Amino acid sequence: MPYPRQTGTVLVVEDEPIQRMMILDLVEEAGFDAVEAMDADDAVRILETRLDIRIVFADIDMPGGFDGMKLAASIRDRWPPIELILTSSRRTVPLHEIPARGVFFLKPFREDRVVAAMVDFAR
Repeated sequence: MPYPRQTGTVLVVEDEPIQRMMILDLVEEAGFDAVEAMDADDAVRILETRLDIRIVFADIDMPGGFDGMKLAASIRDRWPPIELILTSSRRTVPLHEIPARGVFFLKPFREDRVVAAMVDFAR
């Protein structure tokens, strides 16, 4: 179900191509523009060049030493206004480990709850 047009862009950071495509579709159906990154390093390069990103939707389980939790901490330090949606299929993140103004969803997540979080962040 398409939602009303939203302002701002969501950066989707997911190393699994099929998962990334599904999340990109969800973001676009929620009325947002979407940009994709295949890992945390790619996400930082994008964030350094784009000023329109309001939300980062990141899987925390990415290969390499720069995972989604480190990416979230970096975003909170370098780009404090950006909102964070974190997800994982492998582990639950305790609330105290989630950066300020971030939310966490365990995969498989309920799409309506993720959309509600994005829309709430866009207000």
